[in-house]
Amino acid sequence: MPLLHASRLAGLVICVLVLAGCSHPVRALVGGNMGIAGDMGVNGQMGVDGDINMNGTMTTISKTDNTASPVRAIEIGTASPGSDSRIAIVDVDGLLIDQNLSGFGSMGENPVSLFREKMRWIASDPTISAVVLRINSPGGGVTASDMLAHQLQHLKEKRGIPIVACLMTTGTGGAYYLATHTDAIVAHPTSVVGGIGVILNNYNMEDTLGQFNIVSLPIKAGEKIDVGSPERMMQRDERDLLQSMADEFHHRFIEQVRSSRGSRLVVTSSAEDTDTDKPDGEADEDEAAEIDPSDLIPFDGRVISGVRAQTMGLVDQTGYLDDAVALAGSMAGLSSSPSLVLLRRDNDRAMSEFDVTPNVPMTSILPIQLPGLDRSAMPTFLYLWQPDPSIVTANGG
Repeated sequence: MPLLHASRLAGLVICVLVLAGCSHPVRALVGGNMGIAGDMGVNGQMGVDGDINMNGTMTTISKTDNTASPVRAIEIGTASPGSDSRIAIVDVDGLLIDQNLSGFGSMGENPVSLFREKMRWIASDPTISAVVLRINSPGGGVTASDMLAHQLQHLKEKRGIPIVACLMTTGTGGAYYLATHTDAIVAHPTSVVGGIGVILNNYNMEDTLGQFNIVSLPIKAGEKIDVGSPERMMQRDERDLLQSMADEFHHRFIEQVRSSRGSRLVVTSSAEDTDTDKPDGEADEDEAAEIDPSDLIPFDGRVISGVRAQTMGLVDQTGYLDDAVALAGSMAGLSSSPSLVLLRRDNDRAMSEFDVTPNVPMTSILPIQLPGLDRSAMPTFLYLWQPDPSIVTANGG
């Protein structure tokens, strides 16, 4: 009972101070340990007069790892009144390979894993009525590109919602391969499109190593187990072996483009035959049928502008991200101004539909980078437009 009366008296004193006002500072002492669990937010202004002394150890945990949180929805724009449907914008940026891209200032994400997580999130949210893939990538690994396409196809089968690809600065190689699995492709007029080809980076460093008296002495079982090694000259039959694999992956890419683009695709056998005055390349059908598909345009690996890509049927229209969003909304039967959703982690600094999540590979610490020396990871076949090998050598490409 005395304790109860004391607590009531203390409460009464506090009420009197609040009601009457207090012109002098009140000192509060806290003894023992104080713990705060969860998130603590302060709204408005908070001022502290005087000194604050803290004794002991204070531990602060920062969420810097890319697994700090699952992806979450960031809604941008305002939907029309009475509409709860939304369009998800999924960004596909940079080199598409199935490994974590750890570099200075990078989120360290695995592009394949992150894409899978976003596809699952969209599949579980019934308010998402359409998807726009915002693609800005030169491509990536053959297998990684195929995995991304497979995940996208699974979403289409599960939800049946329209998916539109928007090619930004670059949409080539595996990035274009992914785009062909959508319902429509929009490219900027100045986008770089195409790159329907395969490359395997390989170098012969035997003479270079010999200059430093470095001789490779591998212990191996299986004559072809070191095919593609930069430590020795590649034999003709070994080159033919790798070339046959590249051809196989290339034809797989070609068949996907033919299947997805259908009658819209204009295939020709020479640059002169791509004249827009010819009706859909009809005059060249007999000639093209006698030529290896990999030698035909646009299957020879070349890149073209977004405008040219529309002429050749590689994309459906030229436009911008807003046009792709409008097209996706129209295909889904939504209002003229649906709400847009970005999928981000809580430590991601990209907060707009044009922002790019920092996810870059670690580059060599050497002042120079020689192709073939950075071989810590196994090279792989790539669906990639590659004007500069350095964009993939740091990742073993």
